[in-house]
Amino acid sequence: MKKRIKILSAIVFLFVSNFAFAQNYIKAEKSEKDKALLVKTDHAELDQEAKKRAAAEEKAKLPKPYNPKADAEKDILNLISQAKKENKNIIIQAGGNWCIWCLRFNQYVQTTPELKKLVDDNYLYYHLNWSPENKNEKIFAKYGNPGEKFGYPVFIVLDKNGKQIHTQDSAVLEEGKGYGLEKVKTFFNSWKPKF
Repeated sequence: MKKRIKILSAIVFLFVSNFAFAQNYIKAEKSEKDKALLVKTDHAELDQEAKKRAAAEEKAKLPKPYNPKADAEKDILNLISQAKKENKNIIIQAGGNWCIWCLRFNQYVQTTPELKKLVDDNYLYYHLNWSPENKNEKIFAKYGNPGEKFGYPVFIVLDKNGKQIHTQDSAVLEEGKGYGLEKVKTFFNSWKPKF
């Protein structure tokens, strides 16, 4: 009888030991998976932070063409008067100095000779500010609040008499992390004055 109890005790001991070992193995394996997920999350966060930092550095270097203190209504009336004299259309680039894509577009046009010439020959150009300091709600309402529909930048094209003839979503002009030359040229060529 004692021999049976010893054998039975040994079997129970082996069973319990095996079960405990298996549980520890499963916990260790799960812990390794959790650590792997944590490392991946940390890399993703680092990548995101690096992208934010790069965008902030880029934004800091770009010219800031929007003036939150400008009297947009008065400025646009003056542009219409000038456009009549020069037989040019007006492009209003709506956005703000907070908007990296707005700053990129401005820089792209100013530093691409072919685009700069096309704009200078055919348009008067205005940067209409939209920011917490000055949302220019009256002006935006006059042009149908295109920023609400398309985001920023958004382009409003006026003829020389100040009539709105087109609203352009900038997303269709994008290519990679910037803008496509042919897409932007097509936009500018499509809305220049007809002589």
